[in-house]
Amino acid sequence: MYTKHVCILVSQGGAVNLKQLRYFMAIAEEHQITAAANKLHIAQPPLSYELSSLERELGVTLIKRGPRNAELTDAGQLLYKRADQILAMTTATEREVQNYGRGMSGILSVGAISSSGGILPNEAMLEFTKHYPDVRFEIHEGNTFAIIDMVEKGIVDIGIVRTPFHCERYNCRFSDREPMEAVMTKENEYGRDKNFITLAELAEAPLIIYRRYEQVFSETFSAENLAPFIACINDDARTTYIWAKKGFGVGLMPKSILRVLNPADMLCKDIESDALMTQIAVIWKKDRYLSPPAGRFIELFEK
Repeated sequence: MYTKHVCILVSQGGAVNLKQLRYFMAIAEEHQITAAANKLHIAQPPLSYELSSLERELGVTLIKRGPRNAELTDAGQLLYKRADQILAMTTATEREVQNYGRGMSGILSVGAISSSGGILPNEAMLEFTKHYPDVRFEIHEGNTFAIIDMVEKGIVDIGIVRTPFHCERYNCRFSDREPMEAVMTKENEYGRDKNFITLAELAEAPLIIYRRYEQVFSETFSAENLAPFIACINDDARTTYIWAKKGFGVGLMPKSILRVLNPADMLCKDIESDALMTQIAVIWKKDRYLSPPAGRFIELFEK
């Protein structure tokens, strides 16, 4: 039977429990013991006692206590990262056990990339919620590699990611292939055709890309003996779009994201390159139990 105080870290003096980790994370996030106690709705002395007990168990100082603030030591920073992962996995485990055998009820935890917004959610998912009103969606966001990590650790039931990625460890269902899109202002138009643009024409423009595709773009242009100027590298398709809209250059992004951004005042051109085609994929681990809501979700995605 699951218990909130299950021991998760064994030290020389005993064990650390989940309550201590939650208390420690509250202090780390609030940077003050009093503020953390207020957040947890407990008195300050019990919180200070649990912190001291945690430090004794691990044999290190985790928090530098000052008159007005509390800051993490190096050991505290390491524990904070690990505690965040442990608590997320604990929540996921609770959810999986609770959902087991419930049928079409419970929580469906989904990891989703920002550029999936043009495809999901959709009308089929809305219909899903009407037929299964007892299923609640819990969405975790990140880039493809962050979502894959969540799937690996069991934090999410299924992940919505974008190619390219290593798919050998996962069951995968793919959407239709879509081109990468070049987005630019009317004042900074590149390419002679109003709907398409070539790699050679893009090589003449300052490009705005997000880091996820840096290597793909580099290899694709190099194969054509082209050396484009990358004016900006960032971590999100939406940031790429904003910079392009402000006139800093031509933004390169998956076409489906434009359904969310709705760039009525921008020029959007398909990039003529088979190497720059991409797909959305739903993934889940091959050795992982798939709940009925997750299975139904995947069926809808395939349709």
